[in-house]
Amino acid sequence: MATASRLLPPWTRAAAPTCRCSTLLAAPRSCRLAIPTFRCRATAAATVGAGAPLLLEERAGAVAVREFVTLDELRAAVSLRVRTFYEYSRDTVGAEDHRKGLAEREYEALENRISGNMINFQRVACINGTVPLLPSLMSAEELCSACKFVEDGEERIVVGSLDLNQCLWLPDELTGKRPGVKESSHTRAYLSNVCVAKELQRNGLGYALVGKSKKLAREWGITDLYVHVAINNEGAQKLYTKSGFVYESKEPAQQARHLGRPRRLLLWLDMKNDPL
Repeated sequence: MATASRLLPPWTRAAAPTCRCSTLLAAPRSCRLAIPTFRCRATAAATVGAGAPLLLEERAGAVAVREFVTLDELRAAVSLRVRTFYEYSRDTVGAEDHRKGLAEREYEALENRISGNMINFQRVACINGTVPLLPSLMSAEELCSACKFVEDGEERIVVGSLDLNQCLWLPDELTGKRPGVKESSHTRAYLSNVCVAKELQRNGLGYALVGKSKKLAREWGITDLYVHVAINNEGAQKLYTKSGFVYESKEPAQQARHLGRPRRLLLWLDMKNDPL
């Protein structure tokens, strides 16, 4: 499940990856979502390089779903996004340098959005799902290496992430119709860059991230929440439907071809009537 938003200018260097997109700062608040805590463990078949999924079990542990707390965590979240939205073939020359370049540019752009330095973005929050670095996670060596950060002396891994953007529109994306032109445009928001580490998908992390974003959006006074999703990403569509989103519009085929991606759907959530 992954939904990326085109918030960076095109990358011009050689060795460009294959994009899998489906679709400083004011002191951030640290808050935890009231969901069961979990412990991550590998399945019996999960060995390094085997690609077997990890499971989240409802036991003593700590899956924290919250706004980012440290800049190291923010960098780890950006690393997860680059890892999720781009694929590199084994023989790609300069792939690691390209990946680092993407991560650095996205980190700078995200930092600017959160700190209010980008036009159109009134307020932006980066919400992450993080877990402790446990021995059972060692089977996901690359994930642990790329998305690790240290907080209060504890090593943690960012395993899910998204942005909540209070704004009128996102670059290169369909614009929501609500609220109407006579109403306050500052009550519209979009989710973007929604991703969960492939090793931990189908464990409820995506649903928890969206749930946390809905709670924060309500605190901001958001009445209309939007998300873009690729027309061929059935898993993400099911997640958003479960979270209360409904279809509003579809990206024109010509625009999708121009941007070199699958067509996207624009989904809408009526925050005024969402039970949460």
